[in-house]
Amino acid sequence: MDCGIFTSKTVLLFLSLVFWVAGAALAYVGAYVIKSYGNFDSFIQDKYALVPAAIIIGVSVVMFIFGLVGCCATLWESKVGLSFFFLIIMGIFAAEVAALVFSFIYQGKINADLERSMNDVFMKYDGQGAETRAVDYLQTQLQCCGVMNYTSWSNTTWFSSNNKTVPASCCKNTQCTGRLDQPDQLNTQGCEVKLDRLLQGVLGYAMLVILGFAIIKFFGMLSVCVITCKTGSRRRGYQPLYA
Repeated sequence: MDCGIFTSKTVLLFLSLVFWVAGAALAYVGAYVIKSYGNFDSFIQDKYALVPAAIIIGVSVVMFIFGLVGCCATLWESKVGLSFFFLIIMGIFAAEVAALVFSFIYQGKINADLERSMNDVFMKYDGQGAETRAVDYLQTQLQCCGVMNYTSWSNTTWFSSNNKTVPASCCKNTQCTGRLDQPDQLNTQGCEVKLDRLLQGVLGYAMLVILGFAIIKFFGMLSVCVITCKTGSRRRGYQPLYA
């Protein structure tokens, strides 16, 4: 068998076989991004930041369905099957490129909107509402206090109406009184920087995964072209994989 055909078939078979694994990985990444953003959705006003995650999950579903198509088309050198598989790979490749572009766009927008939306939510902290639960969850999970730092609470209505103390979710231990003049008992770092770092890390992780699979799809498309061109010019009919 021609070395180019053998190599291309091997690449396509490998690509087909990893479609299921790749689909599962992408579905996990997409769900992880949505879950991470969902935990702090009270502080994120731009919901379009979830577009890359939605694209990733959609791509994973397509990969599960068409993995078998690529395997069969490669083994039988079906021109129709290979052409269909090429269109599938190209469509997924385009979707992954789109997800990368959206990721780059929204990665820069996260920090711009975060401080304003967080200030709005922190100002509504009253000890019992939905905003209160969101702030307490944020400060507990990230071990932070206030938007910029623990002194940011001094600008809120909660601070002035509760003996100039911060919420218990700012405290490091149960002996904490919540007073600003006892910073050793408080998590002094601000939540805005920590949340931004977390969201940027999640989005960066997703972008690396997307880029890796996009490179695989690119080589897959090249392999389809090699098989189609060489079988069309040199052979007719079925050629076994390991002839």
